[in-house]
Amino acid sequence: MKKSKKKSPSMVSTISLLPNVSYKELHQATGGFSPSNLIGYGSFGAVYKGALGQEERKRPVAIKVLNLQHKRASKSFMAECNALRNIRHRNLVKILTCCSSMDYSGNQFKALVYEFMTNGSLDIWLHPERDNENQSSNLSLLQRLNIAIDVASAIDYLHNHSAQPIIHCDLKPSNILLDDDMVAHVSDFGLARLLPTTDDSSQKQSSTIGIKGSIGYAAPEYGMGGEASTEGDMYSYGIFLLEMFLRKRPTDEMFEDGLNLHNFAKMSLPERLVQIVDPILLPREVEETQTSTLAREYNNKSEIQTDEDTLDIVNLCQIDANVHKCLVSVLEIGLACSMESPKERMNMEEVTREMHLIKNAFLGSRIRRGGLI
Repeated sequence: MKKSKKKSPSMVSTISLLPNVSYKELHQATGGFSPSNLIGYGSFGAVYKGALGQEERKRPVAIKVLNLQHKRASKSFMAECNALRNIRHRNLVKILTCCSSMDYSGNQFKALVYEFMTNGSLDIWLHPERDNENQSSNLSLLQRLNIAIDVASAIDYLHNHSAQPIIHCDLKPSNILLDDDMVAHVSDFGLARLLPTTDDSSQKQSSTIGIKGSIGYAAPEYGMGGEASTEGDMYSYGIFLLEMFLRKRPTDEMFEDGLNLHNFAKMSLPERLVQIVDPILLPREVEETQTSTLAREYNNKSEIQTDEDTLDIVNLCQIDANVHKCLVSVLEIGLACSMESPKERMNMEEVTREMHLIKNAFLGSRIRRGGLI
């Protein structure tokens, strides 16, 4: 009996601390969960756009419907409620309400309702579908710096400034949402862990849900059964940073036989920056040369093999020194965060400070040259 009493606080639903909404309201808000309102997928469910409230005061919302056939979905629901109920930060997606009831067929139904982010996920800006317009051309260097700082600020808050430290565990571009003003908000806490505030192991949260994160973004120690940690989030942030400025996924088919996104960036900096960075961030003449480049191979000497004539042409194309310095500095932070050894990674307080310095230096150089920001 003592044992069951001890367990009861962690088993008690935290949903009662949030205002509830009915299944009927969510059904109406989404047009019966119409496929036309389906806007994406989270870790354990589908996300729909909807509108809640009185007719004249309806507000757009995002509704994540948990797939309860997934054996970990209920744990995910509780992990997300626990993580989000007490935290408030401008760069975290805000949970508005939730639903835990029955659907019209008598099946169990759980959903979380969030504020709606007009500009969707960062992933669709970096990797638009072929039949869509190339949205990524609208993401300038400054916008990417701002997004990187927004995400760093959110994770710094979770790790160091919330009442109980929180590990996100699944940081990647599809979980970073952009609002009207292109301000980034970190979302999808379905895998989140709450760190105990004492050393008492009995206080550890029971929200462990199998693999911690997504392939390509999960820290290497997680694949060997390592515990969720702030260092694991740092690895994911480093990979996200490299992906955003190179516009190359860590799961790209070119990464095989020991070559990965971290190594690819590491062996290219700083001399071959123009060969690996997103061409959209380069002047037109460099972009045209760079996009005609380079079969890249990974050999025993860890070098990128290039056609020497093409490399000479690329090196002749000068890019702005301040842009070059900014990009190299950002990518070096990405590398420092995604080191294989957890102990060697930067922490998020350092990253936030450094990213602000890089942005300020970049803006200062633009102002001195009389350029438009």
